[in-house]
Amino acid sequence: MNKKATALRYDVEKDKAPKVVAKGRGIIAEKILEKAKEYNVTIKEDPDLLEALYKLDISQEIPETLYKAVAEILTEVYKINNRMKGV
Repeated sequence: MNKKATALRYDVEKDKAPKVVAKGRGIIAEKILEKAKEYNVTIKEDPDLLEALYKLDISQEIPETLYKAVAEILTEVYKINNRMKGV
């Protein structure tokens, strides 16, 4: 199976919505995941959301139709990160 990965960035002060900052399949997907691990970025697997995000271009903001799904994942990621920091 050809693994896929996407990476999002969301800067509340600069961005109107999260943006796709990386995407790839196979070796590129593995490199994206390696970098995420190297920088302690939380990785969340969601095959349906991955497929929707993979259709977007690099630097493209996510469309409003994906706001809810991405917000749910970001909320979960923030909670995980806060627990890891002991907050």
